[in-house]
Amino acid sequence: MTPTCPSDNTIDVDQSSFWSSGNLNWDEHRIGWAIAGGCAMLTVLISMVSVLGHCRNYTKPSEQRQILRILYMPPVYAVISFFSYRYFRSYTYYSLIETAYEAITLSAFLLLLIEFVADTAAGRDATKAIERKGKRSLPIPFCCWKYRPTKPYFMYTVKWSVLQYVIFRPAVSIAGIVCEVYNVLCESGPYSIYFANVYLEAIDFVSISVALYGLLLFYGLTKEELVGRRPMAKFLSIKLIVMFTFYQSFVFSALEGRVIKATEYWTAANIADGLNALAICIEMVFFSVLMMWAYTVNEYKAAEDKKTSIWRPLWDSVNYWDFITEIGGSFKFFFNYTRGASSTHSSRKMNFAQAFGVGGRSVKDGDKSLTEESIRLAPYPYSDPHNANSASPVLS
Repeated sequence: MTPTCPSDNTIDVDQSSFWSSGNLNWDEHRIGWAIAGGCAMLTVLISMVSVLGHCRNYTKPSEQRQILRILYMPPVYAVISFFSYRYFRSYTYYSLIETAYEAITLSAFLLLLIEFVADTAAGRDATKAIERKGKRSLPIPFCCWKYRPTKPYFMYTVKWSVLQYVIFRPAVSIAGIVCEVYNVLCESGPYSIYFANVYLEAIDFVSISVALYGLLLFYGLTKEELVGRRPMAKFLSIKLIVMFTFYQSFVFSALEGRVIKATEYWTAANIADGLNALAICIEMVFFSVLMMWAYTVNEYKAAEDKKTSIWRPLWDSVNYWDFITEIGGSFKFFFNYTRGASSTHSSRKMNFAQAFGVGGRSVKDGDKSLTEESIRLAPYPYSDPHNANSASPVLS
């Protein structure tokens, strides 16, 4: 017989509303409701200011579509955490959905860095920027090995190392939800090989470790091109959210049954989960302010008569066709590589534009040869607000 997890909700649960018989019933749990709800609303308002600022000044769609996706992280975490606090018996389902958005954020950050690097290549050949990169050591802990960034497969490998998380993290969340339905996930313990949580966490740990290593590798390779764009501040505003939510969840789980005791209405696991959700709601207020500073709209300010409509940027940010395009392009390259296609095994230096979808073309201007760089990552069906010939203008 397949073992099942002990229930986290065996004790009678009080989930009544604030109002009972027309009277307010304030206790610790309802005070928590008010704090969590108030912080979630404040986080949404702060993030809305930042998001709408970018939407009204949508002057670089290729960069700002990724920034908008990153700015959604605090409100997504805050709102989901509020619901997981309110409906604590379903906490596991909410937490699995919440962490899935982390994959989107990290992938959007990589594509944003790629756009920053491409932007520095304006007026010159992006390939030359990479050709200057010589053989170097991998970051810790693999610093004993060296790599050559101009190899044909290198750029695709770096990109895929991060984008794979967009596949595995949601897949782990879906698998976790299914396991929770059949009571074999056992997220709150016991930590055993007989329950699914051990294996799902192992997959998630390996996947996010590869993704973060890929980001670190790309930053180390292109940090000269990223000067002035505050990449570390942008990255820390994301990574600190991940670190805070992970470590405080670990701490609260460790306190279950020791410091945190069951009460008349809630088990120790209910209380630990509720404290974690409440803490996330409070923290997201500060992280939304940090992201507003790190991803400031001042870099993209448009003239008053050039303000853009908010609807196309919002749609642009939730249309993930660029992720599909990038993942599909990497799959195609590695498939051809395993078949031994000559183009993928060529000894020539890798074209940065080919690997990351940053196309370049040369045009003649009298006797001068100029190089124009397109900073699009992929052929999206959206318009560039600076392109007068665009079929679907973003300008209002």
